[in-house]
This record gives sequence, C-alpha cells and structure tokens, in this order.
Amino acid sequence: MSTYRNRRPAYLILSDGTIFNGWNLGAEGTTIGEVVFATGMTGYQETLTDPGYYGQIVTQTFPLIGNYGVNDKDRESSKVWLSGYIIREWCFQPSNFRSEGDLGEYLTNAGIVGIYDIDTRALTRKLRESGVMNGAITTDFPEDFHSFLERIKNFKIVDAVEAVSFDEPKSYRVDDPVCKVVLMDYGYKKNVRRSLTNRRCDVYVMPYDSTLEQIEQIDPDGILLSNGPGDPKDNPVVIRNLRRILDETSLPVTGVGLGHELMALAYGGDTEKLKYGHHGANQPVMDVAKGRVFATAQNHGHAVVPDSIAPSVGKVSHYNVNDHSCEGIVYTRPDTFAMQFHPDDCAGPNDTQYLLDNFVSNMIRYRQEKEKEKLR
Repeated sequence: MSTYRNRRPAYLILSDGTIFNGWNLGAEGTTIGEVVFATGMTGYQETLTDPGYYGQIVTQTFPLIGNYGVNDKDRESSKVWLSGYIIREWCFQPSNFRSEGDLGEYLTNAGIVGIYDIDTRALTRKLRESGVMNGAITTDFPEDFHSFLERIKNFKIVDAVEAVSFDEPKSYRVDDPVCKVVLMDYGYKKNVRRSLTNRRCDVYVMPYDSTLEQIEQIDPDGILLSNGPGDPKDNPVVIRNLRRILDETSLPVTGVGLGHELMALAYGGDTEKLKYGHHGANQPVMDVAKGRVFATAQNHGHAVVPDSIAPSVGKVSHYNVNDHSCEGIVYTRPDTFAMQFHPDDCAGPNDTQYLLDNFVSNMIRYRQEKEKEKLR
C-alpha cells in the first residue's frame, strides 16, 4: 500500500515557463507531452488506459482521485497509454470491494510519471484561457531550464495511431451471432468491442492500415471505425484505404471519435484543432433529428469543420451545445453515419447507445439482403 511517507518533490513545467510545485505520484523521472484536462468525476482508470490519450499529460479536474482504487476489469486496453498524470489530491488508501491496488502503485508499475498536490483548478483555467499547451512532469528540476523549455516547446505527437493499434487481426466470437462486424483499430477501447459482442455481433478487430482486400476476406456485414489518438490528418494511408471502402462497397459504416474525423477527411472534408478539446463524461450534444440534448463522454482534441462537408455528401446530425462544434454527420451514402462522442462509454453516460443499435440494425438488414441475393 502506497503512503505519503518518503515523498519526493515533482514539478509541472509548461511550455510558457509556468511552474507548478507538487509531489511525485507513480514513477520517478521526466515525461513530456501535451497537457489536457479531463472532467470526469469517476472512471480515472478508464482514462489512464484509453489509447486516445497517447502522447498527452492528463489533468483530472475532479479534486480527489484514487478513492476506489484500481482493478483489472476496468481497463479499456492492455496498458496505460497517456504520458503523464496530474491530480489535486491522491487517495492513497482506497476503499472499495472491487479494489485490487492503489493508484500510486498502478502508475509506478506502468512507468508513468505523475504529480499531485498542485492547484488543478488554476491549471485548468490556464488551459481554458490559453489553450492546450505542451508541458513536462519531472522529479529532477532541470539545470539548464532554457534548453529544457525548448524541448517542451518542440514536442509533437507523431505516429499515434500506429503506436496504439494491434499488428495482427483478432476475432471475438459470440454464440448465435446476428452479424459480423469489422472493427478498425485506430486505438479502440475495450468497451466498444464489448458493446458489439453484447449485441450478438462477431467482432473482427483489424489493424489500422488494413486494405479493402483484407477486409473483404472476412466478408463482414459492416465496419466500425474506432476512436483513437492524434491529429486525423496524420493518417494519409488510412484515409486512402477508407475512401476505397466507402466508394467500392455498400457495407454499413459508422465511425466513433477519430473514426468520425477520418471518414470526413475521406469524403473531402476538413478537420480543425480545438482550443482545449473535449475530455470527460459530461459533454452536452444536440441530436438535430430528435431535437434533444444528450450527455456524452468524449476524448478528442480535433473536430470536423461542418461547412467542409458538401450537402451532396452529408449533413451535421449532432453538435456540441457548449461550442457548437460538429459532433456527428449522417451521410447520403446508405447506412453511413459517424459521431464524435462515445456512444458506448464506460464509465460515462450511455444515453446515446441508440446509435449503436441503429448500426447493428443496418448490419442485420444488410446481411438479410445478402442472403436473399445468394438464393436468387
């Protein structure tokens, strides 16, 4: 069990030279990344293991983190992907019947450098006003501060999707499946796959750069483009492959998070970097067709530029109530839509799971039509 004894000082240094003093949480050393803030009150282990945070240092705005410990079941992937972790108060003696360990040990074993006991409210206000910026957490204050600051400023997240995607296809079968779906792995969360298998779908997870020919060998009933990290424009091969899939097949396709952004780029649209992104479980999103606002979970720093999608291609189906950024598009291509938020989310609201139900219904209908064709 971790304790407050033998605390070691740690420092958060931002690219503008701002320094926050705190105490080391997790591994010792130095880490550099893009500093963002996440607003979820729970689900910190899901945040730690979400591949969408690759290359980022995450600040939790909720002031007390670690109070229910960690366990093996709440992981969203096989490892901790973020570069660093920032919290206000660390509960080093968790109390929960599901707890299998404490946060400090978890981060130490994962080799993640963190910091606690800093003013996360002041840090969040700074990021909201100035925008996302690079930063570093270190347990060894740099002797040459100017050179270290230049390292921070020059940091850039690269090859993010390639880093988090599986190298080989994997399959997850269910009893009495209603359809077969390809899940394109751009950095998917485990709950995306679980949401599909819970709906009696056989799931075939494919590497991020899989071609149309490789997908056709599986003979799926639909394709889900997963969430993931980084700038969507850094994936030209993925965008080219996706364009072929959209042009040369009639498969139902849906996209989530990064998958939504990549689909828009494949259709000739554009994306932009948001000032501080959407990271958390409480983003209000308007469903235009329903005329209703839903609470959603999100993790992204980029968004589709709404006017970049031609009316002949698609239209905005969802938008963010706070900043009116694009949160979803329904395309004129049959059975094709995408969303910026996570309809499957855990931990988080599940109000928008109807979109996954719609996707599965599209695949079932496609499968039935395919079987009818074989009988003709």
